[in-house]
Amino acid sequence: MFPDFHYLFQYLFGIDIPGLSLVKTFGFFVAIGFLGGAYFIAKELKRKKDEGLFKPEIVTEVIGKPVTTSELIWMGVLGFVVGFKLFGLILNASVVSRNPIDFLFSAQGSWLGGIAFALLFVYSRYSSKKKQELPTPKENKVAVYPHQRVADIIFIAAIGGFGGAKLFNAFETWEDFIQNPIENLIAPAGLTFYGGLIVATIALYLYACAKKFSFAHLCDAAAPALMLAYGLGRLGCQFSGDGDWGIYNSAYITQADGSLAKSSPQQYDALVKQYPEVFIDRNEKQVTPSRYAPAPDGLPIWLYAQNFKHNVNNDGIPIPGYKGEYSHVLPAGVFPTSMYEAAVCIALFIFLWSIRKRFKRPLQIFGIYLVLNGLERFTVELFRVNYKYDWGFIHPTQAEIISGCLVIAGVLLFFFYKPKDQTIAPTA
Repeated sequence: MFPDFHYLFQYLFGIDIPGLSLVKTFGFFVAIGFLGGAYFIAKELKRKKDEGLFKPEIVTEVIGKPVTTSELIWMGVLGFVVGFKLFGLILNASVVSRNPIDFLFSAQGSWLGGIAFALLFVYSRYSSKKKQELPTPKENKVAVYPHQRVADIIFIAAIGGFGGAKLFNAFETWEDFIQNPIENLIAPAGLTFYGGLIVATIALYLYACAKKFSFAHLCDAAAPALMLAYGLGRLGCQFSGDGDWGIYNSAYITQADGSLAKSSPQQYDALVKQYPEVFIDRNEKQVTPSRYAPAPDGLPIWLYAQNFKHNVNNDGIPIPGYKGEYSHVLPAGVFPTSMYEAAVCIALFIFLWSIRKRFKRPLQIFGIYLVLNGLERFTVELFRVNYKYDWGFIHPTQAEIISGCLVIAGVLLFFFYKPKDQTIAPTA
C-alpha cells in the first residue's frame, strides 16, 4: 500500500524524498475526485443552460470601487493563516507528515511565514483594486448561470459532505466516538459516504433555492459526476489502505515476509487464536466474519484477497523487522471491496454519462443514479464489516438501510416524478 507519496515514489522509482510524505494518497484521490466531478458538472450544467433549462440570476457588480479597510484586514488574516501553516509544514515536514490534520488544527506554525504572506496578500489586493479604480464607480447588471457557480457548488458539497460523513460515521461507531469525539471529528479516516451525500444534498437544495435555479436539473447534472467522484475516492481507500475493506478471506494468510499464501481452514483458525485482538470486530464485539474463497486457477490472488501491507491506519500486526512509520499488515487476506467499488462506479459513471441526453424529464437521470448507487452499495455490504442493527428477524447495516431507501426513491423519481412547471415526456 501507499499511505503517502513518499512510499509511492520509493516503490515506483526507488527515490527517497521524505517531504513527499506530506501528500497523503487518500487526500490526493479525493482532490482528484472533486476536480473531476467539478469538470463534468460544469460541462453538463452548461449543456442544460444552452437548452434553456436554467434561468440566470441577475446580479449587480460595482466596477471601479476603491479598496476598503475591511477587505485589506480580511486579506491580511487569510494571508497570515496560509503562510503560518504552509511554512510550518515545509519547515517541519518530517514531523508533520505523520499527522498533517493534527498540525493544521494546532497552534503550531511559522510566524515569519504568516507575516510575509499577510503582507503579500494585502499588497496584492490593494494593487489590483487600485488598477481598476475609477473616479466614479459604475454598476453593471450581469447574468449568472449555475455553471458559473460550480466553485461554490463544489465548496458547499465538500463542506456538507465532510460534515455529514463524519456525523453518520459517529452514529455508526458510537462507542469509539464518545471515547474521543474531537479526535474522531478531525481525523481524515472514518467517513460514511451516505451521510455526506444526504447532508450535501440538503445544503445544495438550500443553495439552489437561494439562487433561484432548478435543483432538479442540478441533481441530474451532478449524477454522473457523483458516481465518478465516489469511484476515485474508493481508489484512494484502496491505495492507502484506510480500513475500508471487506471481511476476511480465510483461504489466505500472511507470511513472515508480508506476502499472502494459501491456507487451510485449520491454519486460519489457529491464526485467529494467535491474534484474537486483531480479529475482533470493535463494533460487533465478536470475531470478524470470514469466507473461504480461494482464487480460481488463472485468476490473480489480489482479486480475492489482499493484506494491505503498510496500510495508513497501521491496522493488523507488526511487519517483522520493519521500523518505518506504517509498519503493519493484516494477518490474513481480506476481500478488497474498495477496489471492487472503484471499478464498478467508474464503469457506472461511463454508463450514466452516455445516457444522460436520452431522458428529458427532470430527476430521471438522478433517479437512475440512486438506483445504481443503492444496488452497488447494498451488494458490496455482503462482503463488508459494519455495525449491524438488531431489528429482530433481520440485522441490516446503516449502509444497507440507506441504500435500500435510495433504490426505492430512485424508482419513484424515475417513474412518478412530474415537475410542476413543465410536462416533458421522457425519451429513451
